Amino acid sequence: MNKKVLIIGPSPFKSKGGMATVIQEMLESEVLNNEFDLEMHESYRDGNIFYRLLFSIYSFIKFVFIYKKYDIFHIHMASYGSTFRKGLYINFLKEKNKKIILHIHGAEYLIFYNKLSEKKKLKVKKIWEIADKIIVLSEQWKKDFFKIFKLENIIVINNGINIKKLKLAISRTEEKQNNFLLLGRLGKRKGAYDLIKAIEILKEEFLQVKLYMAGDGEIEEIKKIVKDKKLKENIEIVGWADFNKKIELLREVSTIVLPSYNEGLPMTILEGMATGKFIISTNVGGIPEVVLNNENGIIIEPGDIQGLATAMKKVLTDIEFVKKCSENNIKKIEESFSMEKMHIKIRNNLR
Repeated sequence: MNKKVLIIGPSPFKSKGGMATVIQEMLESEVLNNEFDLEMHESYRDGNIFYRLLFSIYSFIKFVFIYKKYDIFHIHMASYGSTFRKGLYINFLKEKNKKIILHIHGAEYLIFYNKLSEKKKLKVKKIWEIADKIIVLSEQWKKDFFKIFKLENIIVINNGINIKKLKLAISRTEEKQNNFLLLGRLGKRKGAYDLIKAIEILKEEFLQVKLYMAGDGEIEEIKKIVKDKKLKENIEIVGWADFNKKIELLREVSTIVLPSYNEGLPMTILEGMATGKFIISTNVGGIPEVVLNNENGIIIEPGDIQGLATAMKKVLTDIEFVKKCSENNIKKIEESFSMEKMHIKIRNNLR
């Protein structure tokens, strides 16, 4: 008889972001469903603060009445409120002697932790110490978290990509050379404002340069800046992109550009690699473990606007280099970052 696993996290159908995507792919995984009976418990849904609070309370009360049916609890946790919400579940389950796998997301986790009071830091440490195993997204995160928590049960499982779903987004690189895509929450952390400045620099030499900015976040603020700088011909603010829109956008570009100030291992970069896009990003989180200079993209320092513009200029002027990196990206995802490989690693740690 298969063991019953309850996945706890944001709704994969009602919430946005990488964590919801990871959960949805787990629920659909043949690798995992062949060995376990997987079910989902929604601990969070997007909405206004009143709705989020009410739903979180309702969700935990419901959980107290159903937890006995399950053998293993795979809990997806990010920073800020997510940590303390999941702490309720983790502390409750520890008292019941249940197996807990904690899966850490949230690019700002270290920033969040370092800002806490000493009392709250101790509370977070206790949450981590309760888990039987802790999954993090990169080797760098493992090193960083080990320095803080001194736990030996931290393991690395990189995010994986469903290659089959994304094949429709592969296009001829040379036909889309001038087009770039930022895919993620629009704001300072993802480098959205730096990108606008880089486009402003490039526009003087490359009139046809085009940047699509897709995601939620500070959309109205960014639209105003684009309008004030007279960049509407070069920058298109798409807003939130569902899966079909994402495929459409990926088909239209040669390059994913993500000049983030902090990250774990962004799904956007892996999705871009899987669809043969050149990658421009920063040396934060797990990104430098995946994107290597002159092999499959260009890595810059966060906040280096001139460096960002120079990297984009390389794409605009050296198509053979871009094509070589694009081919390397598809190969790299197939060999090391497929969804199946990720789920095999998760399966082995659920056992």
